[in-house]
Amino acid sequence: MMEAKGMGCFCNPWQIGVDEVGRGPWAGPVCAAAVVLGERGSAIAGLTDSKRLTARRREALAAAIEAEALAFTLGWATVAEIDTLGIWPATALAMTRAVSALWHALDASPEHKAQVAHYPIAVDGNRLPQWSYRAEAVVRGDATVAAIAAASIVAKVARDRLMVALDVHYPGYGFAQHKGYGTAQHREALRRLGVTPEHRRSFQPVAAFLQGEAP
Repeated sequence: MMEAKGMGCFCNPWQIGVDEVGRGPWAGPVCAAAVVLGERGSAIAGLTDSKRLTARRREALAAAIEAEALAFTLGWATVAEIDTLGIWPATALAMTRAVSALWHALDASPEHKAQVAHYPIAVDGNRLPQWSYRAEAVVRGDATVAAIAAASIVAKVARDRLMVALDVHYPGYGFAQHKGYGTAQHREALRRLGVTPEHRRSFQPVAAFLQGEAP
C-alpha cells in the first residue's frame, strides 16, 4: 500500500471505503458513500475526515474525487426509514445501498472489479451492516484510511447540498446553516414553526414538540 498525500494513513487504491453522514441530526436523511479511489484517485492530496475540513475545502475535494476516483456511489435512508427502522438499521441500509450501487458500477470494468474483490470493504466505525460482503470495521477510519476519508467527504457534501435545498422548501428553520443538527436556532424554529415532514419524529426533542412537552 502507498501513503496517501496529505494524511497520516495508508491508501490501498483498490479497497472500497464506506462512511456515512447524518446519524445525529433532528431532520433530513442519512447519506452513505462508497468510494474506490483507483490509481488516479489515490493521488488526491489532503484526504482526511470531512469534519476537519472547511466547507470550501470539502467541496474542492469532493469535485476531485468525483473527477479522479475509479468509482463512487451514494446510498440514502429516508426520514421515514429512520423513524420506522431506527437510526442504526437505517444507516446500515444506506451503506448497503451505496455498496450495492458501487459493485454494479464496477461491472463496466471487470478487470478493476476483480482487483477490488481481493480486499475487504473498509467501513468507518466499530460496527458492520449485516451483509454478505467481506468487510472490516475501522475505528476512526475517516482519519486513517484514504478511501473512507473520501467517502466521508462525498457523503458530507451530498447531504449538505440536500439540506441547503430543503432550506428553500422550509424557510425559517435554518437548514442551510445547521444542516438539521440540534442547535438553539433549530430548537427555536421548531417552537415557532412546528415540525416539518423532514423531521425525525422518533428523535428527541422532535418527539417532545409533537407531544407538547418541549420547553
